[in-house]
Amino acid sequence: MELIGKTAIITGASSGIGKAIAQELDAAGMNLVLTARSQDKLNQLAASLKNAQVLAAAITDPDVPQKLVDFAIAAFGQLDVVINNAGAMTVGSVEEVDIEAICQMVRLNVESVYRLAYIALRHFKKAGSGFLINTSSIAGLKTAPQYGAYNGTKYAIEAFTDALRMELAGTGIKVSAIAPGTVATSLYDHWSLEDKNYINSGGALHPEDIARCVRFVLEQPDHMLIPQMLAVPANQPV
Repeated sequence: MELIGKTAIITGASSGIGKAIAQELDAAGMNLVLTARSQDKLNQLAASLKNAQVLAAAITDPDVPQKLVDFAIAAFGQLDVVINNAGAMTVGSVEEVDIEAICQMVRLNVESVYRLAYIALRHFKKAGSGFLINTSSIAGLKTAPQYGAYNGTKYAIEAFTDALRMELAGTGIKVSAIAPGTVATSLYDHWSLEDKNYINSGGALHPEDIARCVRFVLEQPDHMLIPQMLAVPANQPV
């Protein structure tokens, strides 16, 4: 895809991987619609970019995916790419895990991804082209004790993405998943020191590393698709 002048929606755009993706795609010449819950963070980011609009909202609100698609088309006249990036990570033992937090994670990591994907893909089918990228995780390929619920959300994204890829083959619409290993973001801020030490035992990537992966996947020629990309720290032992 030639990215200059194309329009992308990025969820979870106010920090971490989403923010880095926005900066990378801005450098590539894309128009951006940025969404997250923090209006202030989105405004600060948009002010540093060349052509970005913001829509502060909770992506778990069932009305937000359609609003995002409509907003992108109203702002830029087209929608070409959707980066389904917003997510959370709650882990813990059977005895200690917060069940309500787990259920909230499922709504964010799975339900909101499904909603935005289907709504965006319906638009792409009418347009005859488009690209959907879902942020997965190495946890969608491997499991670990106490990570079961999070593993489940990311395994769901891997299966969902691959099934969509096959369904949409030959339509001009591409679907991919990016699966990061450990990345230095605020995702782990609320974790215990023991859990942080475990997740960082092999080092951590930077958000910009994942952003480059996203751009690489998008910029492949029309005849080629990278349906899944795993990117981990060189020393990650898992």
